Amino acid sequence: MSSLHPLIGSGYKGSPNHAGGKLYCHCKQNPVEVTLSSDVAFNHACGCSKCWKPADALFSVVGVVPVEKLAITANESKLHIIDPNAAIQRNACKECGVHLFGRIVVDHPFKGLDFVHTELSKGAGKDGWQEPQFAGFVSSIIEQGVDPDKMSEVRDGFKKAGLETYDCLSPALMDLIATFTAKKLGTYKAKM
Repeated sequence: MSSLHPLIGSGYKGSPNHAGGKLYCHCKQNPVEVTLSSDVAFNHACGCSKCWKPADALFSVVGVVPVEKLAITANESKLHIIDPNAAIQRNACKECGVHLFGRIVVDHPFKGLDFVHTELSKGAGKDGWQEPQFAGFVSSIIEQGVDPDKMSEVRDGFKKAGLETYDCLSPALMDLIATFTAKKLGTYKAKM
């Protein structure tokens, strides 16, 4: 079985004062460069089939930054949107295929946030980003060919790394989605 992700179980810890950095596609020449002017939030391992994953990893590690904290600072012309009909418009390099960021342009609870993979930093820039906080969409790896009998091994790997596993998102993010929906439906009432 492939690894969960190179960061998972590595002992990596972020810095609470991390101010951002640069992310790069994998092209050897003229890589796409994206600059983030803040750390990410809700960084997590994701088992969905849409997120970009490093070679031999079962999960991606993806976090979010406010749209205004992301700038494409080099070789923007190399980017294209993988699926223009998807809620998250994943912008990938046309040459190497690496996803640099995902932006939501439809009415959605996470509109205004860009999804990014901080592992795309180089050298010393890899240090400091928020470490993964949980694992989401864990069962989705079965749909991608992982033997269901291996799922306890997968969940145990996350548990050993100190991460909770969910087959959706974390409770805090699910609460944000439900609050967004309640406000749209007019059923939101802040009481208790």
